[in-house]
Amino acid sequence: MCTRILLLLAGLLGGASSGAATLIAADTYLVAGETTPNRQPDGNSIIIVAPNGLIVFDTGRHKEHAQQILDFARTQDSPVAAIINSHWHLDHVGGNPQLRAAFPGIHVYASAAFDAARSGFLADYRAQLQAEIPREASNPKAQESMRVEMALIDQGAALGPTDIVAKSAQMTIAGRLLQVHLETRAVTAGDVWVFDPKTRVLLAGDLVTLPAPFFESACPARWRASLSTLEKARFDWLIPGHGTPMHRQEFAAYRRAFTNLTDCAAGASTKNACIDGWIRDASALIDSRDVSYARTLIDYYLENYLRHPSERISKFCDA
Repeated sequence: MCTRILLLLAGLLGGASSGAATLIAADTYLVAGETTPNRQPDGNSIIIVAPNGLIVFDTGRHKEHAQQILDFARTQDSPVAAIINSHWHLDHVGGNPQLRAAFPGIHVYASAAFDAARSGFLADYRAQLQAEIPREASNPKAQESMRVEMALIDQGAALGPTDIVAKSAQMTIAGRLLQVHLETRAVTAGDVWVFDPKTRVLLAGDLVTLPAPFFESACPARWRASLSTLEKARFDWLIPGHGTPMHRQEFAAYRRAFTNLTDCAAGASTKNACIDGWIRDASALIDSRDVSYARTLIDYYLENYLRHPSERISKFCDA
């Protein structure tokens, strides 16, 4: 998630914070993402302890988040052998430079969508930040946050892949056999998700997010189809890009809520009816502290993406 929605919501985020790595399944640990008031979020990171080192799925945004991954590697006395990035949003690739500096020669697997995002979406975001800094003269903390974001974007190629995931395939990474899948024009132009047949854990990236889906760079119809593909995997646990891990029945509820939301957006129902529908359909998945945030998100996306400026959706769907 990035650009305008982050500028709008940075001060509205709840206080859920990350801690030490949590065991999810055998050899599989979660470093939970963090949402703190007046600060951009980190996505979830998943660490798989593989025969030839650690595999990290998404690296968060902030240095503190990446440091948790490095601390885990130290306690395991094992190098980070590979990074797999689900997509190019900064809250999922921001830790790449820090991990690459600590472990030179590390392989970074991601789709080819990063280059286009770097010259397009991320460049536009940087320009927005540059323009916003003078307007926040009375808020030095906000200015500093924006400068940190700009510096992260300026890391350039260090954020991107060394190994392109061009199609879905079985891959042996750091000695671990994984099913690596590619979805095109869903949340972004290229979204990577991973199924580990050994543990039956599915790493979804932002194909699944709570307390709401993030449509900032998405094609809703393709995203909806991708959720159908995920449901066919024989997983026991699914770890979303944001939010807590979920079982199959919880993912089924998420998928129904997503379908109903996009149907509502395409129909004649009022905006409030669509917002209420999401909250109702996803109620078992949304922490009560995040309901207001979820309403703000859905309101924003209905107003700016799913309905009136439909050319934005067409841009991402037809890219």
